[in-house]
Amino acid sequence: VQLQASGGGLAQAGGSLRLSCAASGLVFGDYYMAWFRQTPGKEREFVASITGRGSNIYYKDSVKGRFTISRDDGKSTAYLQMNSLKPEDTAVYYCAASLRVYFSGNYYSPSQYTYWGQGTLVTVSS
Repeated sequence: VQLQASGGGLAQAGGSLRLSCAASGLVFGDYYMAWFRQTPGKEREFVASITGRGSNIYYKDSVKGRFTISRDDGKSTAYLQMNSLKPEDTAVYYCAASLRVYFSGNYYSPSQYTYWGQGTLVTVSS
């Protein structure tokens, strides 16, 4: 299984970026997908998640209304559209996949995710 995250880069405050997570080696439509982020010295934190076929979506409070998670099961790809970016959004962003979350309900916990992408750096300048 591979998750390949891309789309990170440098943006100005108020700007936008779109992250992609291309998956291979799994039945993508079955998997719960999520985005997490991490800054140096801090724990990895939940950003957004989406169930297979997109029936349920959750967001971290601080990104609600600015970020949109989506998925294209035909392309085995998940996305994170990030608008109105703020300097505090600066982090390495990771995509993750899980089946376990369907049973635990703990979509916000990194420990529930089995597969991880390599991370893509997002830097937002003020």
